[in-house]
Amino acid sequence: MSFQIIRNDITNVKADVIVNTANPKPVIGSGTDSAIYRAAGEAALLAERRKIGPIVPGQAAATPAFHLSAKYIIHTVGPAWIDGNHGERDVLRSCYAQSLGLAAELAAESIAFPLIATGVYGFPKDEALNIALSEIGKFLLTHDMEIILVVFDHRAFELSRELVGEIDAYIDDHGVRLARADEYGEFGTAFDSRGMLPFRQDADDETEARTFPGVARRWQAQRERAQARRRARREDRASAPAASPLAVQEDAIPDTLPAPAMPAPLPGIAGKTLDEVLKDTGKSFQQKLFELIDESGLDDVSVYKKANIDRKVFSRIRCKADYRPKKKTAVAFAIALKLDMPTMLDLLSRAEIAFSPSNKFDLIITYFVTNGNYDIFEINAALFKYDQPILGD
Repeated sequence: MSFQIIRNDITNVKADVIVNTANPKPVIGSGTDSAIYRAAGEAALLAERRKIGPIVPGQAAATPAFHLSAKYIIHTVGPAWIDGNHGERDVLRSCYAQSLGLAAELAAESIAFPLIATGVYGFPKDEALNIALSEIGKFLLTHDMEIILVVFDHRAFELSRELVGEIDAYIDDHGVRLARADEYGEFGTAFDSRGMLPFRQDADDETEARTFPGVARRWQAQRERAQARRRARREDRASAPAASPLAVQEDAIPDTLPAPAMPAPLPGIAGKTLDEVLKDTGKSFQQKLFELIDESGLDDVSVYKKANIDRKVFSRIRCKADYRPKKKTAVAFAIALKLDMPTMLDLLSRAEIAFSPSNKFDLIITYFVTNGNYDIFEINAALFKYDQPILGD
């Protein structure tokens, strides 16, 4: 099964299990709790909830789903945020773990979660998201279940400030590069070892500044803004009690970040006739993928779980030599195998998939890969934040 993030009202989601952020006492609360009671049928659901009695924060219990498009409602009580020093994080982890474990006992094939405790309970949204992704990720390593994280809108969905700031700077950074390339159109085609976008190959920074003064000023202003953001984040972190696990280590990020690399020209063509070239079409995406899996030392199950790919989809790929994946599926495999940019782009090219420095999806993937972060749940959270398709099948 797989994990996905969607923007919807959780009462409209079809899943075997709908998770409710419940009141500890058998009464109808506010927010998600109230909406689920209304959609399921208040009288019938409240009668079942009273049979359960009080629920301790971090625990979970199930009732029928009545009028919802589900078989069960799992009621879990989240922690009320005080200051983070009263076990709130452990209670929230338990909410997800207990709910997932109960869903497995109920033989559920799918479960939909809200972002627990981020409403009236006041749990910081970026930390709540990080805990949700962590617990879901651990569960999916050993279980097959479709897990859906449902958010009502982007205001309810926040990444860490550090991560958002770095991704914004990265995307803006390449927007300036593309503006320069588009305006002057005098750039070479070579990419350096990090996959940098091409600049004039015969010009140093000072020459470029004299030759392209308008663009150079915009470029410098962009760098200064990025550096100012970094200084501000350093000051924030120095005064903060702890950094979010979603934050990217600042020292690992250069002031100017690379754009997506482009695959090298096809090798071995010089001196051959067209017939000779066409006789050797090279390895297909399927052949190259399983070669890389063998080289990784991972088993098939580990790979498709790390890639957020359904087992049935993986089986089709293995059995179909000419399989053509969707871009998000092909990239998911590259993330699962922790491929570097050149190897990833080579794999994608075998499915006729390319990366563009003007595509936000491509920039986000490149950002994570060049920073050595292959956590598919964090990557998918970032993709969702920026309205991009998430990785998987």
